[in-house]
Amino acid sequence: MKRVRRIIRNIIAFFFISTILSVLLYRFVPVYITPLMLIRYAQGIMAGEKPRLYHRWVSLEDMSRWLPQAVVASEDNLFLEHSGFDFQQIKKAIEENKTRKRARGASTISQQTAKNVFLWPGHSFVRKGLEAYFTFLIEQLWGKKRIMEVYLNSIEMGKNIYGAEAVAKYHFGTTARKLTRSQCALIAASLPNPLHFNSSAPSLYMQKRKRKILWLMDQIDPVKF
Repeated sequence: MKRVRRIIRNIIAFFFISTILSVLLYRFVPVYITPLMLIRYAQGIMAGEKPRLYHRWVSLEDMSRWLPQAVVASEDNLFLEHSGFDFQQIKKAIEENKTRKRARGASTISQQTAKNVFLWPGHSFVRKGLEAYFTFLIEQLWGKKRIMEVYLNSIEMGKNIYGAEAVAKYHFGTTARKLTRSQCALIAASLPNPLHFNSSAPSLYMQKRKRKILWLMDQIDPVKF
């Protein structure tokens, strides 16, 4: 039993030390690859497609100032105020999901970043627990500016497209820095399901959602770090 307890203790210690060190590392080092990128790449191979992965890291300063504003307005308007979790939205989602056919999520930008960088897609209790753990870590060790920078570089923004620079190039023929206010709103409009909603060829629904996001961008304070 002593040996078993020692093994368990060592496993727990290794988990906490390795995860904290990895979060600290990504505080300073660009995130060039994520689990979702690898999963999508493998899925493409298994589907018989030519595997592609479009991603290029750029600093937050090299992105349009409208992009953080658009994703905050669309995805998480309390991003600069909460500590990683929007408990009011979580409570609201739980109540709404009692009568909705399709569950509504309430993940913050911080939670989405933690999931994208350190975890895999899914809805199991284990994965959600790990998501909460990594969300707490990045909030404490990164800060809001770094979270936003990693989020906008790592999030899926189209088929095989990850991050602001890639979507700017392949959907709009420009750079992340030169994205217009309207283009940023379209990108934000696609984020609930970027494999279904194409920011380069927006449907009527996406155009309507873009207009709402542009309106919301005017209602919130400018996103400053």
